[in-house]
Amino acid sequence: MPRYYETEAVVLRSIRLREADRVLHLYTSEHGRVGAVAKGVRRTRSRFGGRLEPFFRLALRLYEGKGELHTVTQAETVESYPRLRERGASLSAATSACEAVLRLFGDGGANTGAYNLLCRELQLLDADAGAASTANLLAFRLKLLMAAGFLPELGTCAHCGAPATPAPRRRFSAAAGGVVCGDCATGEGFELEPAAHSFMAATIAAPLKEAPQADAGALAQVDRAVTGTLAHHANVRLRSVA
Repeated sequence: MPRYYETEAVVLRSIRLREADRVLHLYTSEHGRVGAVAKGVRRTRSRFGGRLEPFFRLALRLYEGKGELHTVTQAETVESYPRLRERGASLSAATSACEAVLRLFGDGGANTGAYNLLCRELQLLDADAGAASTANLLAFRLKLLMAAGFLPELGTCAHCGAPATPAPRRRFSAAAGGVVCGDCATGEGFELEPAAHSFMAATIAAPLKEAPQADAGALAQVDRAVTGTLAHHANVRLRSVA
């Protein structure tokens, strides 16, 4: 049944439609991902102004009709994150974060943890130019895995349950679901350095803004673990950030 409803949302992507309209990919706090059309938004006197652009956090009123796309009838800015748009690295990082949410949470209902995490990431990128780092992007993706229920096992061997103590033969296997001890490792996955393992464990325990640092080699391994987990368990392939 057609209805109007109100929700808060972040604009993940905005695509031109015909002469004056836009199609929006939104991630909402209460309904998950929503596709919507904003009619006349590209006209000079549009009542929406420049609000319906990527990364804006909005309070929306939407009309859900019979089609797949809902219609935006009202939009008020909650946060616009203007500073991140002025820095190329911050803009690229925000695009990466929104793309990850768009791809990983394409179907299903709302995920409040993912929505709040995305808002925190955009706030951080807006407030701190140094936040647009490889370490931050990987920390965001790790926490997004946790919100989606795909966080890999880091504390014990994914095969036998033995403690994942530092060992030269410890490996990471996306197929197994996390770290694999030396006794169970049979060539699957790749050898995981202690620095990479420590980064992943510390990142999960710390707030996003307190993500630890690591050298390029360790971050490359974390990136490989995260992208492999997404591909194997969520069938989502994201570009490397390392």
